Amino acid sequence: MSTAALVSLALLGALVGFVVPRLARRFTATPVGPRRRRDGNLGTEALRRDRRDPRALLGPLLAAGVFAGLAVTQADDPALPVFLVVAAVGLVLARVDLVCLRLPDPLVLGAGLLALGGLTAAALLSGTPGRLAGALGGATVAGAAHVLLALLPGSRLGFGDVKLAAVLGLPLGWLGRDALLAGLLLPHVLHGGLVLGLLAARRVRRDTLLPLGPALLTGAWLAALLT
Repeated sequence: MSTAALVSLALLGALVGFVVPRLARRFTATPVGPRRRRDGNLGTEALRRDRRDPRALLGPLLAAGVFAGLAVTQADDPALPVFLVVAAVGLVLARVDLVCLRLPDPLVLGAGLLALGGLTAAALLSGTPGRLAGALGGATVAGAAHVLLALLPGSRLGFGDVKLAAVLGLPLGWLGRDALLAGLLLPHVLHGGLVLGLLAARRVRRDTLLPLGPALLTGAWLAALLT
């Protein structure tokens, strides 16, 4: 991939990062009062506060890094646009899950439909139908594995996490068995390490609920980069 193309995709990721908070707010904000009900958002004052907060730049920088990483490692893959679209929706899902511990079905379903449609088109255009079968198999394996985890006694795994894992199984299965295996294991290693660190620092208690969605998405992204 040329430097110009890589920079363009990184800038596109940064743009997505600027939009993510506003999209996520639609799924996390609870309107209170007549003005908010009419506007359907948090209002211009909240947006002004976001712009003044130096941390507001972290999102665009993170999104730029996500897009750049995929562009570098999957530059020759015909499904690169699909990976980028799933990553963009994933950034919104991660923010929503961090804020309110849920993964909205419209976002998860939308990511799944976009991934399935995009990978089908990529398989047909590149003449590699076997990779589409791998993607469908990946979704089945990832979904089934997380259903079993969710049904274990004492499990805190929600079915929103199960559905997201199945969706992420599509691009991971497209990339192959190694990527799928890494994408299944890495999220739980990351999440477990985070939980242990927070417990050691006494930032959470043993019964504190923590979102798994960001770990699922980060693990899938790392799997795509490393395999």
